[in-house]
Amino acid sequence: MSVLHTPKQNHLLAALPPEEFGRLQPHLEFVSMPLGKVLYESGSQLQHVYFPTTSIVSLLYVMEDGASAEIAVVGNEGILGIALFMGGGTTPSRAVVQSAGHGYRLQAALLRDEFNRAGPMLHLLLRYTQALITQMAQTAVCNRHHTVDQQLCRWLLMSLDRLSSNELFMTQELIANMLGVRREGVTEAAGKLQSDGLIHYRRGHITVVDRAGLESRACECYQVVKKEFDRLLPGLIAT
Repeated sequence: MSVLHTPKQNHLLAALPPEEFGRLQPHLEFVSMPLGKVLYESGSQLQHVYFPTTSIVSLLYVMEDGASAEIAVVGNEGILGIALFMGGGTTPSRAVVQSAGHGYRLQAALLRDEFNRAGPMLHLLLRYTQALITQMAQTAVCNRHHTVDQQLCRWLLMSLDRLSSNELFMTQELIANMLGVRREGVTEAAGKLQSDGLIHYRRGHITVVDRAGLESRACECYQVVKKEFDRLLPGLIAT
């Protein structure tokens, strides 16, 4: 385990009381999460849960024709694999790393054992799940009713909240796949943000220059989701 990485870089793990964290810590496996790595495929039996630390993972719904759209994003505030403790064991979505980094994984049985103790872990995970459901619902509304410009601002802000810097390594094609829109729409929206001095973009690399400006251009969906995370899990989303 690298000294540069610790499990408590994941805010959910950091929020656990010492006794609960101590039971899990010996079993947390440090893993690399390269860009594009698929952690779960739709319908697959989940063997592990993942706690991202420096990476961001997109939950995607993939259609029969291969088209996809992001339904939620998970970073250092959360956990991947909620189906394990919600009783399902499988998920209809695909989990793909959208921003490379690292994280920790835990065997499914160990997570279920801790959840079934009905202690702090159970309450923490249920509150997180409620916040995640809010994010999924708001994303669906946003994709239906708001412009590509607004969706891009929301997406950039949510990604920034889960990173330790103001830089994202992401191509416009990948962003378009996440948002479920045409690449040309993302190119036009990113061009507007750059010309207005809010971001600087070169191929595969986005630097946010004016976060406040992004927030003013985003639709209400970003704040709805952030406020719910702050209400249910104070301090887990850092800005």
